[in-house]
Amino acid sequence: MEATEAEVYRRLARMQKDPVNRSILEGISLEEERHEAVIENMTGEKVNADMGKVRRQIMLARLFGFTFSVKMMESTEQDAAAEYRELGLDDIADEEEAHEENMIGMLDEERLRYSGSVVLGMSDALVELTGALAGLTFALQSLNLVALAGLVTGIAAAFSMGASEYLSSRAEKKSESAVKAAFFTWISYLITVLLLVSPYLILTADSPEFHGLESHVQALLCTFIIGLLIVAVFNFYVSVVEEASFTSRFMEMAGILGVVSLISYVIGIALRGLLGVEV
Repeated sequence: MEATEAEVYRRLARMQKDPVNRSILEGISLEEERHEAVIENMTGEKVNADMGKVRRQIMLARLFGFTFSVKMMESTEQDAAAEYRELGLDDIADEEEAHEENMIGMLDEERLRYSGSVVLGMSDALVELTGALAGLTFALQSLNLVALAGLVTGIAAAFSMGASEYLSSRAEKKSESAVKAAFFTWISYLITVLLLVSPYLILTADSPEFHGLESHVQALLCTFIIGLLIVAVFNFYVSVVEEASFTSRFMEMAGILGVVSLISYVIGIALRGLLGVEV
């Protein structure tokens, strides 16, 4: 474990352009190497790093950021300190519990500074567009019309959210770049919109009924599933990076998603009857 982590931190350090982050990661790597040397002296056995795990952690770092990779790796070895204490290696146990945790807390990754903007764009898109698609699906009952209305609404809202975040960041004089905050809000909103509308673009009116469900109902169910998957993946990422509870965050967002969609469904049915819309 120590040999593997030392190699991971060494490679992550080489990937860093920020000298502070590089120095911190190199420091953790040296600590892991020292732990490895102590255990090697005790056992008389030299081991090699698990290169499969090293490559996996580097891939996670490239996809989700080095902070996620580091915390994911550390979370899988929470019992290491207790095992070291059982072996009488209290110094290493103390370092595993405190020193590395403090050093990891010093890491500064740009994408995490804009996580609030990502949350804003993604959560707004999920709640607003899923609700809108639910209402439009039962009001129009046409895949093409719902897809058109969803894309127009979603893309326009993405630009609107990006502009609002830019103006908000400028007004509050946040330390983060207002342009970058606006971009992260816009791109997270837009990607969420495209994912949620995709079932209406993929399915066709001639698609076979599934358990008696018409194509537009199938598309809506797929949108719900995609929405829940987005919520699950994002909340897993946040729970690892912020060391927060995954279950409570997921249930909260999923609950809001369901309630808003139900309300929009009722509104769609009511307005369809009230306005006499027939498609």
